[in-house]
Amino acid sequence: MGDRTVDQNGPMRVLVTGGTGLVGRAIEHVVKEEGGAREGEEWIFLSSKDANLMDMGETRAVFQKHQPTHIIHLAAMVGGLFKNMRANLDFWIHNGPPHESNYGYAYAKRMIDVHNRAYHQKHGRCYTAVIPTNVFGPHDNFNIEDGHVLPGLIHKAYIAQKEGSPLVVWGSGTPRRQFIYSLDLAHLFLWVLREYHEVDPIILSVGEEDEVSIKEAAEAVVEALGFKGQVTYDTTKADGQFKKTASNAKLLRHHPNFTFTPFKQALKQTCDWFVANYDNARK
Repeated sequence: MGDRTVDQNGPMRVLVTGGTGLVGRAIEHVVKEEGGAREGEEWIFLSSKDANLMDMGETRAVFQKHQPTHIIHLAAMVGGLFKNMRANLDFWIHNGPPHESNYGYAYAKRMIDVHNRAYHQKHGRCYTAVIPTNVFGPHDNFNIEDGHVLPGLIHKAYIAQKEGSPLVVWGSGTPRRQFIYSLDLAHLFLWVLREYHEVDPIILSVGEEDEVSIKEAAEAVVEALGFKGQVTYDTTKADGQFKKTASNAKLLRHHPNFTFTPFKQALKQTCDWFVANYDNARK
């Protein structure tokens, strides 16, 4: 998340890294298509083609070029359960150890909070971190092996429907997850950027009451795509952590009037986007 030490009423030049990813595209849509940008705001969306952010020289050069006042840092290596399990070292604690299936990813994200607190303590910088739950929506990575559970299910159901084969869901279907639509998250990112001025992280999530099982998610994908075939569960595949329930109580205290898109409606929009953009979708 970005530095908010500048005058909150002055011009804002917002630099979004990872601007062509799932959340970056959603923020761009809200800003450009839904009129989400305010007067005096300039938005720059970076992709990996603009700069290698693992290279200090390229990073300094792109920041010098755009001279942002605010930053939404979204560039990251991400993946679903099976990529996390396979590549913990590549992903790289203060509430007990994370689940062993994704400890590399989890520790890396926890260190962001440590980094933010240390910068605030030493330099007075107002960096913060947002913690979304499982994000899905248009422009996701629909790779079956490495993608997150929902886009993977959507892609597998699409192929099964084309081939007339069963839809095979990995695992037992019993784990439960909170899913947040990327466009809802984009609206919340803009709210955090403008209105949330704390270093302490904030969880951006639907409530625990909106948690769904993987089986329920698979059934919703089947309904959204109109899949008529058989659905089976491969219990030789790992389930991962049973629950990762996150509280959105802090979000609701700060932003009590926010309304989330109903899960099935958001999923239908995502499936429709995937079908319409199949040839160009990341997969």
